[in-house]
Formats: sequence, C-alpha cells, structure tokens
Amino acid sequence: MTKRSRRNHSPAFKAKVALAALKGEETLGQLATRFDVHPNQITLWKGQLLERAGGVFSGAGERSEPGPDLKSLHAKIGQLALENDFLAGALGRDRGPSAKR
Repeated sequence: MTKRSRRNHSPAFKAKVALAALKGEETLGQLATRFDVHPNQITLWKGQLLERAGGVFSGAGERSEPGPDLKSLHAKIGQLALENDFLAGALGRDRGPSAKR
C-alpha cells in the first residue's frame, strides 16, 4: 500500500463539501467516497463552516482594523533616509564600506 502525497484543497472545494454535508442528503461515508476525502476531514470542514457562517452577514464594507496611516509612514521613511545620509557623512563612509571610527 503506497501513501498518497499531501493534497491542498481550494476553499471553494471545502465549502462545496461542507455544504453537501450540511444538507444531510448523503451519509459521511458516501460524501467521503464521492469527494475522495476522509470523513473526519468533512466533519472538520463542516464545523468550520458553521463557526464562521455568522461572519458572512457582518457587513461587507466593514473592516475590523483600520489600515496604517500612509502619510505618517512615508514621513518616517524620509526622516530615516535623511538621518542615514547625515550619519554616513559624519562617520566618513567615503573611505569605503569598512570605515572605522
């Protein structure tokens, strides 16, 4: 008996299998045969679907966390670039990459 290589299933496939399990028209064994996955995996995907189903209706436009402020990040990058240029000149980096103090 040879081992099968590890498979990665797409989220769409997982949702399809979990929805089929929720319908209850077929047993787990029948679904496992039809989709060629282990029955325990079907149970896991079904549980995940039930856990996260409420998030579907939480609002499409809402974000849980605001993104970073790009203006302040660009200002910080500019400030750090100026400091690096100043310090490179102050330390005498003109002598080469291995300049010592």
